[in-house]
Amino acid sequence: MTSPNGLVCFTNCLLPTEDGNLVQKDLWIDERRGVILDSQRTFFQRKERPDRVIDLGGNILSPGFLDIQINGAYNFDFSVYDGDDEAYLAGLRRVGERIVETGVTSLLPTIITQERSLYPKLLHLLRPYSAPNSATLLGWHAEGPFIQFAKRGAHAPQFLVPAKEEIKSFEDVYGKENLAETEDWLMAGDGPDSVGVRVITAAPEVDGVMATVPELVRRGIVFSIGHSIATTDIATAAVQRGARLITHLFNAMPQLHHRDPSIIGLLGASPSSSTSPSPTQPAFPAISTLHRVPSVVKRAAAQAGPQATSEAFDDAQTPPQTPILRAQEGFGLGLHKDDQAEPAFERPFYELIVDGIHSHPNSVRLAYSAFPDRCILITDAMKILDPNLHDGVHEWRDGKRFVKAGDRLFLEGTDTLAGSVVTLDKCVRNFTRFTGCALGEALRCATLNPARCLGLAHRKGTLRPGADADLVVLDRAGNVLSTWVAGHEVWTRKH
Repeated sequence: MTSPNGLVCFTNCLLPTEDGNLVQKDLWIDERRGVILDSQRTFFQRKERPDRVIDLGGNILSPGFLDIQINGAYNFDFSVYDGDDEAYLAGLRRVGERIVETGVTSLLPTIITQERSLYPKLLHLLRPYSAPNSATLLGWHAEGPFIQFAKRGAHAPQFLVPAKEEIKSFEDVYGKENLAETEDWLMAGDGPDSVGVRVITAAPEVDGVMATVPELVRRGIVFSIGHSIATTDIATAAVQRGARLITHLFNAMPQLHHRDPSIIGLLGASPSSSTSPSPTQPAFPAISTLHRVPSVVKRAAAQAGPQATSEAFDDAQTPPQTPILRAQEGFGLGLHKDDQAEPAFERPFYELIVDGIHSHPNSVRLAYSAFPDRCILITDAMKILDPNLHDGVHEWRDGKRFVKAGDRLFLEGTDTLAGSVVTLDKCVRNFTRFTGCALGEALRCATLNPARCLGLAHRKGTLRPGADADLVVLDRAGNVLSTWVAGHEVWTRKH
């Protein structure tokens, strides 16, 4: 059903505000252009009212969800390419068309560490894509191969590499055309209005990576710290150079230690410890030889082959490092409650997998309490993600099989936890239970915050006039009732 004049009014609904509240208010959209309207301006300047009014019965009308780290879904793995471009693109389309049932209207396909010759082809195929009945595929998230062996998770160890030639190493692996400046990269997209983003997860302590961060950022690529044993000083230096995101917080990184809080400690970065080191100190310390992995261990890991587990799981112990930066004297003291100092750099956004498996509810609440403003919910889902999939045994790859039990995945024949198949809408519901926050605050972590991180808050994750009319209707318990992309309903729950 369409509106004769193209204008649609959603009424009797609650709208999330950008500060995390829910307010009762109407929302107008133009379904022909697929954008959200300023109702006052449309009425007074265009002298028009919507011909179609949709009563949402007191339910919630939210911006559509953005999943910025997802490895696959609906039996398609973004990291697997069998030499057939059309088959790969068909898999992408299938994920985009079906994932809308979970409220996701934009996603960032993520590929884990691959044999280097595959990257140029995969990243070329993962160009931005949009279709009338599909979630928008925003571009790509390359997780690896410039990551730390000791925190590799399920990443194939034989394909991990350093960046000894800095940006040239990145271009040699990913393909120079895939690392072009944003405007040039988008030129081959759907047109001048194309929305596209690129994210690279890498470990800043790996040879050559830290020096490459500023150039990647200059080209419009979001640099994320992950699969890393970076000390506090190294992690801080990476953020000062432009790192904007932390990949799946708590997972595949050193755990919080009071003397060296490492990557997790960036959420509570102290103003007194964010100054530059003295000229006699190195910009960041060398990694301790305790972290060097014998070649025999690397060979054994390579021979074991791909691990049937979440790429984020990694229980390798890494000892804390001795801090090199000291609290500085002469720091100005605030005399009033509102005189709260901030670090000399912007603290990064951080991802959380809120399935109750990758991180304990207490850890989720601790992170959100420390820094709610930049929390992002992700699924980090594997190809078996499908809310309609029954419990039981399912194929993975390389002859390995999973046992699905609710949201949990186990390696067949063992009690080894391999990950989860949680959907983003369930992450939102879990987040409200784990943290005690309001539903509007949880929605912000799946909508506006990821859009802000990717520089898309003018188009995605918001109900601002002029933004894309990508919407999800939720009941008051956070269950998805219907999903809209570019002003058109693409999925509705069957009663």
